[in-house]
Amino acid sequence: MIESREKVAKIYSVLENKKALDIKILYIGDLTIIADYFIIASGTSDTHVKALTDEVEKKLWEEGVFVHHIEGYASGKWILMDYDDIVVHIFQEEERHFYNLERLWADAKEIVLDNPI
Repeated sequence: MIESREKVAKIYSVLENKKALDIKILYIGDLTIIADYFIIASGTSDTHVKALTDEVEKKLWEEGVFVHHIEGYASGKWILMDYDDIVVHIFQEEERHFYNLERLWADAKEIVLDNPI
């Protein structure tokens, strides 16, 4: 099984390769027991948001990492992917601005990857 940091890098890389916008990684492990990381990204449409979700699920599945739960797929406005230690939030831009998770989790440490996979 791959470590959390490796999963974070893999998810980041998949999102980047599929042209996700404004990808942010927040370390929340010191603030909550929900997860260790939030990865937040935007897509340009419901189709793009669903494609990003599908690709993350596929590429992690190929690594033997399985999503625990997915919410919001039907609408494609805000899709949440629960990987236990990592929660991936993929938004359409309007939804992302409305919910503003970055502000809600302002005390979280933003992670910048030196060498994404």
